[in-house]
Amino acid sequence: MKRRKEADVTRRNRMRRGRITTTQASGATEDAFLLQRRDPAFVDTDPWRVLRILSEFVEGFDALASIPPAVSVFGSARIDSEDRFYEAAREVGAELARAGLAVITGGGPGVMEAANRGCREAGGLSIGCNIELPFEQGMNEYVDLGIDFRYFFVRKMMFVKYAEAFVVFPGGFGTLDELFEALTLIQTGKVHHFPVVLFGSSFWSGLADWLSQPVLAEGKIGPEDMALFHVSDDPAEVVPHIRDVLARKRPVEPKELAHVQPEKADAE
Repeated sequence: MKRRKEADVTRRNRMRRGRITTTQASGATEDAFLLQRRDPAFVDTDPWRVLRILSEFVEGFDALASIPPAVSVFGSARIDSEDRFYEAAREVGAELARAGLAVITGGGPGVMEAANRGCREAGGLSIGCNIELPFEQGMNEYVDLGIDFRYFFVRKMMFVKYAEAFVVFPGGFGTLDELFEALTLIQTGKVHHFPVVLFGSSFWSGLADWLSQPVLAEGKIGPEDMALFHVSDDPAEVVPHIRDVLARKRPVEPKELAHVQPEKADAE
């Protein structure tokens, strides 16, 4: 019985790896099956979705491959131009543009609009990676290069792959998701020398306190992990901090980094 089970496992593993081949007893070729008219419901199946996902990656890579060095800016879509963080995000966008950096946002309103606006007004390249939502979120008018995505995880890849740093303004679940995604990638050595600026100390102080107590106090993170982000209230301070971190950039093995330890399982 044991041998039969082991043989079954081996057979399943062999059949599930690599290219899948079958023998058609009827003699029909794969071309013949391809050319047959099929149920249009196929466009709602997982294999079709895989192709859509692949196409989104290709389109995103193609659109962003030649952009200059960029910084991704995140924050709430629920503020208007009267909010103090709108003007701060606009100033940060302008400072980044003047430093020769493109600005990437989610392309929506609020903080995203402000950062795109400041970037464009200062002559930089303003990029928006918009997402399909149940409620309509159009691309803001200050985007020079806009890309629409169906899938959050594809969009998140673009935010990280084509950015040299993150600037995170006060926001909700989406903003926090992007923040902790970035911190996890840095902490586990997936990306190196990646500056993260949290703008607005009054908003982020509660999170920093919680990370110290209980997260750090209980050993869920290490002391060096608290240095993975920088809190600022000054738009003029953002670019110098990013430059300072990037100036220390050098080829390095992940295990050489103080915050990356072989025994860690922080991504879980």
